[in-house]
Amino acid sequence: MKVLVNPTKKKLTGLVIIPFKETDDSIKLPAEVEARDISTKVFSGKKDSTFLFESAEKKTIFLLLGLGKDPEYKTIKTAFRRITAKQESLIDSEAHIFFNEEMDSAFVEAAVSGFVLGTYRLAHFKTDDKKDFSDLKLYIHSKLNQVSKDVEKAQKIAIAQLETFKLVDLPPNTATPEYLADWAKNSGKQYGFSVKVLDRKKAQKEKLEAFLAVSQGSIREPQFIIMTYKPKKANKHIGLVGKGVTFDTGGLNIKTQGMVHMKCDMGGAAAVLGAMQLIADLKLAVQVTAIVPCVENAVDSHSFLPSDVIGSYSGKTIEIIDTDAEGRLILADGLSYLVKNFKPDTIIDFATLTGSTVGTFGYECAALFTNDQELSKNLQNEGQKIGERVWQLPLWECYKSEMDSEIADIKNFHGKPFAGAITAAKFLEFFTEKHPSWAHVDIAGTAFGDSEFAKTKHGTAFGVHLLVKLLENH
Repeated sequence: MKVLVNPTKKKLTGLVIIPFKETDDSIKLPAEVEARDISTKVFSGKKDSTFLFESAEKKTIFLLLGLGKDPEYKTIKTAFRRITAKQESLIDSEAHIFFNEEMDSAFVEAAVSGFVLGTYRLAHFKTDDKKDFSDLKLYIHSKLNQVSKDVEKAQKIAIAQLETFKLVDLPPNTATPEYLADWAKNSGKQYGFSVKVLDRKKAQKEKLEAFLAVSQGSIREPQFIIMTYKPKKANKHIGLVGKGVTFDTGGLNIKTQGMVHMKCDMGGAAAVLGAMQLIADLKLAVQVTAIVPCVENAVDSHSFLPSDVIGSYSGKTIEIIDTDAEGRLILADGLSYLVKNFKPDTIIDFATLTGSTVGTFGYECAALFTNDQELSKNLQNEGQKIGERVWQLPLWECYKSEMDSEIADIKNFHGKPFAGAITAAKFLEFFTEKHPSWAHVDIAGTAFGDSEFAKTKHGTAFGVHLLVKLLENH
């Protein structure tokens, strides 16, 4: 797709999209379109409403898009995504979007990124022809001074999110740990960040014992990915960790339901990978070190066992109560490695960690755990702006005893049907070496799910834009 801003094109052809906020007055079309008013009885800009008509010579289709009285960022983004996702028959080789004076930079960003996201299809392995948007020319009409910058940024956001969609949606025999490592290397070369990968032998030398324990039942080589983005004028240093379990059988505590969806258990890894691409693409003035431990949790004669006691990079020992509480084990080594070797100012980890989070928040919000209230406030505020909501749950010390082990320093699961997300967060906290600014974001309910854009569950790219908004503004 080629996007052009404020073209000098003499005549409109193809699909012309004109968004409107809800009004009680008659709808006035832009002067460039044609001088006509439309009665509110026909179209008033109500949320999720549309009005379609064709030019007299039948070379132009006009789509009036209703967004409601005060549309949120996500509402705008979703409305424009519907056009390319669901009304592709209206789109040929050319499309136009007209923005009026009251539609600001955030509005333009949401609309353009939504339009680009709508080109995504789950049909990665379909042999039939699919809609190809590569030759589409999208013309943006707006009087905003910085509209070109807004449109360019919107495209970069969407491109990173499209990559994140794909990483999560690809099957586990494609999106293996090595695939994610190769993706990181290629992205680093293209966008400008360095990548180092520790395979099984190198991880053994580094004594990443918890990470290796999870991987030992799989024939697929584990990959401990270390990414570094270091601009010349960085004003802070952020550390990221993303859970990369490319498929989770549950190990010997094998899952009894829902295993078909467990390709999504690397949603945290995908979010961090996508965020690294976007951070570097936008050239943010922030140093970022990201750790993405990638493994497959499989069932084999070599699988680690319930009641095993394993080591960890931190030197602390872990009693294994449940092999399906594996994500926190690889995160433990990721967090310890990050703190010891890179010493970032702030650490944020993303993980599809617990069903307990889904039980609490459903699919609308991620669970946030942090010891830094300023970081909490900033994450919540930025998430609210773009529809990637997070809400804080407690890390009170009274939950710490739930993870006590009589044989090791800590156990990986408390084995009780309550406070699952909180006790998992307390486990991770144990490996942060009392870092003063750490946040854990449990995205189990938000990284992968149902939506109007596909018949099956699929990736959402939750966290990619949230991280960038946080780093841009704080």
